[in-house]
Amino acid sequence: MDKFLLQQQVLERLAEDLERVEQAARAAHETATHEENIAENKYDTLGLEAAYLATGQARRAEAIRQAMAHWRQFRPHPYDTSRGIQLGALVCLTDADGKRQQLFLGPDGGSMTLGSGTQRVQVISGEAPLGRAVLGKCEGDEVSIQIGAIRQQFEVLWVQ
Repeated sequence: MDKFLLQQQVLERLAEDLERVEQAARAAHETATHEENIAENKYDTLGLEAAYLATGQARRAEAIRQAMAHWRQFRPHPYDTSRGIQLGALVCLTDADGKRQQLFLGPDGGSMTLGSGTQRVQVISGEAPLGRAVLGKCEGDEVSIQIGAIRQQFEVLWVQ
C-alpha cells in the first residue's frame, strides 16, 4: 500500500471538509447579518444564534487548514525496526478474534477511514489512544488499550 497515496487521500478529504465548513460558515454569516434577522426584542435571537454558529464554523475551518498544513509537510519514513512504529507507519493489527485492521499513523487532524482497493485503512494520530499504544512497538509485539471498562488486546502483524 502506498503511503503517499494515503497522504493524498487525507488531503483530498480535508479539502472537501474545508469546502463544506466554509460554505456553512458563509451561510451562517449571511443569516446573522441579514436585515430581516435584526433582533426586535430580547427573545428574537435568530441572528445571534447564527453569529455563534458562524464563529464556530470559522474556527472549525481554521482547524482544518492547520491539519492540511501539517499533512502537506508530513513525510512518512520507511519503517525502522530499531525505532519501532513511528508517525508515518502503516500498521496491521489483529485482535483476539483474528479480526485485522490497518492503521496509518499521521499528524493530528486526519482521523478518518480511507479505502485503497478492497482494503480499509484507519488514519489516526499519535495522540489517539491506539496511536499512543502502538508507537515504539515492533512486529509481533502485543498492544493493549483500555476503552471504558473494556481492555482490548492486539498483536502487531506487520509494519511498513
